[in-house]
Amino acid sequence: MALKWRKWNKAVHRDFGYFFFGMTIIYALSGIAINHRHDWNPNYIIVEKTINEAPFSHKLTKDEVKDLLDKYGEESSYRKHYYPQENRLKVFLHGGVAVVNTDTGEGYIELTRKRLFFREMNYLHYNPTKYWTWYSDIFAGALVILAVSGILIPRGVDGITARGAWMTLLGIVIPLIFVVAYLY
Repeated sequence: MALKWRKWNKAVHRDFGYFFFGMTIIYALSGIAINHRHDWNPNYIIVEKTINEAPFSHKLTKDEVKDLLDKYGEESSYRKHYYPQENRLKVFLHGGVAVVNTDTGEGYIELTRKRLFFREMNYLHYNPTKYWTWYSDIFAGALVILAVSGILIPRGVDGITARGAWMTLLGIVIPLIFVVAYLY
């Protein structure tokens, strides 16, 4: 009885595709996010607010600092405050900091918020544990199998011996062009 390799090839391709769907989405989205680190912070949202108040003639008490923060919607974020310099108030907030020049009344609030989904995906992308690294290596091997089995599925004019050969060759040549252009 002849081995029905096409049937097995399709089954492997299909089942690996289903099983590693989540991993593919995680690595694809986090890869895009990491590729654009210079445009945005993929893990955190940075919120900045400007403080413009009248100058302060005395050191503020905890209640006065909370009243000041309340004007900017951050009273509940208060943790503690101190004066690192005579004319500089620094307030520690949950997830951020506020700094005010007491001579001018000008300052800023900077808050850091976790970016939903991307933070977790990026965490996984950086292989945080030995076991996750093993799973990622298995996924990488499965991608090789998916790539090879995928090019063998179509037949005829769309198959690897016709149009598929040109598309596969193009998919190999483009990365090689970038390697030669930017590495050498």
